[in-house]
Amino acid sequence: MPDFPTPTMLTPAPGTPTLANRLAMRDRPPGAPLLRQEWGDLLFMHWPVPAELLQPHLPPRLQIDTYDGMAWLAVVPFRMSKVRTRVSPPVPGANEFLELNVRTYVHLDGVPGVWFFSLDATNALAVWAARTFFNLPYLRATMSLESPNPQLRQFKAERKHSGMPEATFRATWTIGAPLPPPEPDSLAFFLTERYCLYASNKACTKLYRGRVAHAPWPLHAANVLHYESTLLESHGLPTPEGLPLVNAGGSVSVELWPMQRV
Repeated sequence: MPDFPTPTMLTPAPGTPTLANRLAMRDRPPGAPLLRQEWGDLLFMHWPVPAELLQPHLPPRLQIDTYDGMAWLAVVPFRMSKVRTRVSPPVPGANEFLELNVRTYVHLDGVPGVWFFSLDATNALAVWAARTFFNLPYLRATMSLESPNPQLRQFKAERKHSGMPEATFRATWTIGAPLPPPEPDSLAFFLTERYCLYASNKACTKLYRGRVAHAPWPLHAANVLHYESTLLESHGLPTPEGLPLVNAGGSVSVELWPMQRV
């Protein structure tokens, strides 16, 4: 599988975030975070998609964020751990679980962020809380992550959420050498340096923005040995053509702030 291409200059259309906007998102937000957690064993799988195919899937006001005129769809499996609030320690049995998200990149009023089509997870409490209090499309699923050796990962998932389309995911990948930090105008930066998320209510009449803070992803080269999935198709999204851009992400400690209506 190919690594990210050689960095090229961003060419944003009018109204899209500037490079200064993107760099500013790395600053830690003011105030106290609501949640703290760690993310690890992560795989970024990205496909370029014409923006006009994804824009109709977004709520009003949100605009697809593009790099050199192309939108991007991503499937991202990972492990979440040490989940706790700012006033409580990790709760045994509920502080570590697997997650698998389908996402694209968007912007609003010059603020770039992530839009999630789904976030499948193995923890029922996390799914309920995220859907109830954050308007995020979390879904119940069974998942497994195996590490036969330090460089190999095997991830399996099957959606089990009542009333939602079935979906499955299987991937095996190897983790390669560490990569240098991406240049701010590079595609790797555009795809992985994201510190804001958007969500809407079910009727898409209200839009919310949430901030996250963490150190830049420690990226590694990766090679996908096997991949099969119906995740994108379960949302009516286009089936990507060609091989994805892939990278593995090391562990990061993450802080999350409350969602705010925008």
